[in-house]
Amino acid sequence: MRSATLSTLLLLSFFTSCGAETQAEVDPLQAPLGLENAQLELVDNNALTAAKAALGKKLFFDPRLSNSGKMGCVNCHHTDKAFTDGIAHSIKDSGKQNSRNSPTMYNVGYYPELYWDGRKVGLESNVLAAWTGQLGGAPADVAKTLNGIAAYKAEFQAAFKADASETTIVNALTSFLRTLRSGNSLYDQKKLSADAQAGQELFATKACATCHVPPLFSDKAYHNVGIGLAAENPDLGRANKTKDAGDNGKFKTPTLRDISKTAPYFHDGSVASLKEAVKLMASGGLDHKFAKDGLLIDRQLSDQEIDQLVAFLESLDNGVTFVEPVLPK
Repeated sequence: MRSATLSTLLLLSFFTSCGAETQAEVDPLQAPLGLENAQLELVDNNALTAAKAALGKKLFFDPRLSNSGKMGCVNCHHTDKAFTDGIAHSIKDSGKQNSRNSPTMYNVGYYPELYWDGRKVGLESNVLAAWTGQLGGAPADVAKTLNGIAAYKAEFQAAFKADASETTIVNALTSFLRTLRSGNSLYDQKKLSADAQAGQELFATKACATCHVPPLFSDKAYHNVGIGLAAENPDLGRANKTKDAGDNGKFKTPTLRDISKTAPYFHDGSVASLKEAVKLMASGGLDHKFAKDGLLIDRQLSDQEIDQLVAFLESLDNGVTFVEPVLPK
């Protein structure tokens, strides 16, 4: 796997400016403000192109990828909720409930390991697992369906010089996901309110930034903050992957970009509001039988300081509205 700066890539515009009357074109050669130096995770056999991303955008919304023909990727990643779904545990195409919360898809292309426990290395591996697991999709059957739709067949040929297949479908979806870049927030524009400025200072001095490292506001690492570990049979997180008891209760540090839109919070969706989540973390997380991260101590912040931190986090929203595609018939 290799990395490349987004400024070297040719992408399509997928967004409109928030409140704008007409679609505002995003510079296809420039990363969003604030992410200019972030490194996008790419693979050698799936070069990112505008044609692949445009095709993947349609596939992301298309319920024909699922076993039932009624559920698309977007069902668990809503555009108005920063590509989360607003519930604690999403529902699979089969009707079975997941045990974890749906994370945002914004900036997912920057991460080498995916899922809350990092069990999948590379976005292609993650997408295939979600497609066949969450959606119950049968790649060969889905490919046959898509190849029977003239508009899709033409788009696959234009993007890949090949028909729809498990590989080209996955590569199109991952290409689209790599274009979901969240930057250009009030924070990036240096347009913070007085409360947000105070919150930024607290964020920097109270150890928040140690794990939530700008510009992605994640260290891409795994930490135990005590969430969900009081259960009789707790989700052990990273340890399920590594089989290392030292990883018990550790989960990937979530990004804080667009955090105001992604409630409920934490891997189990157990906290309903952003203020409650901030207060929980600022007070030292939750105690339990496993070793909690040593950075988690009670910072003894006042209610005003909690509100200031929330104001700062709200300044990390990207401020754009997503334009949904028209699907081929």
